[in-house]
Amino acid sequence: MARSQRHLRLRHQTAQGNQPSLQSPWNCTDRDRLLRQQSLFAAQRSQFTQAIAGFDLLIRRNPNSATDYNNRGLVYAQQGHWEAALRDYNEAIRLNPNLAHVFNNRANYYAAQGDLFAAITDYQTALEIDAYNIRAWVNQGITFRELEMFSAAIDNFNQALWLVQQEPNYTEQVLLSAHIYAERGRTHHLFGDWNCALSDYYLALDYLSHESQPTVYPPLWWQVESWLNDILQAQKGDGVTG
Repeated sequence: MARSQRHLRLRHQTAQGNQPSLQSPWNCTDRDRLLRQQSLFAAQRSQFTQAIAGFDLLIRRNPNSATDYNNRGLVYAQQGHWEAALRDYNEAIRLNPNLAHVFNNRANYYAAQGDLFAAITDYQTALEIDAYNIRAWVNQGITFRELEMFSAAIDNFNQALWLVQQEPNYTEQVLLSAHIYAERGRTHHLFGDWNCALSDYYLALDYLSHESQPTVYPPLWWQVESWLNDILQAQKGDGVTG
């Protein structure tokens, strides 16, 4: 019994940081990296309160971390807390104005708020920082399309398709390719070039079918199917055949 009590006291002293102690294999950087991963995972599971709490703690520990401000901004955006998201994006940019993905995220905020020209500007800044940022090319292309700048949009999607061939992760390459073909197809569709639109829609569905489960990304699959059916139904109504 005495040995057990002594063991408990030593463990208690170690937990309090007194001597003697064993050096922890975890340093502050490892601890923060784990918390960051846990917070991102919580956000992916829509556990937003847990994710925000994690990033709050990370920011208290690392007040100059642009990455943590950006990540918290993304969670706020997922919740629809747009002004909080904008504040975090602005702070991330103030701390580090050379992060292309933060400008891309702030551009997404502007686009969601309907400020399309501000969005175009931030996407352009992201591309000036990192010309290989595929998401910025795609997002700017979508915004050009919303402004009915169809030729500029198609140019963006073409550039994104060229860049995506260099993506080393196969699954990411497939999903990005499907998304780009879908968005380029939608642009052709709205521009009135239905043949090109159909070709791109079929390519998008073909890329999605490369996965072990074709509906690996159901929202994209359903969206492309809907756009495709719009054209097919219109052609059927007009008596057009393939």
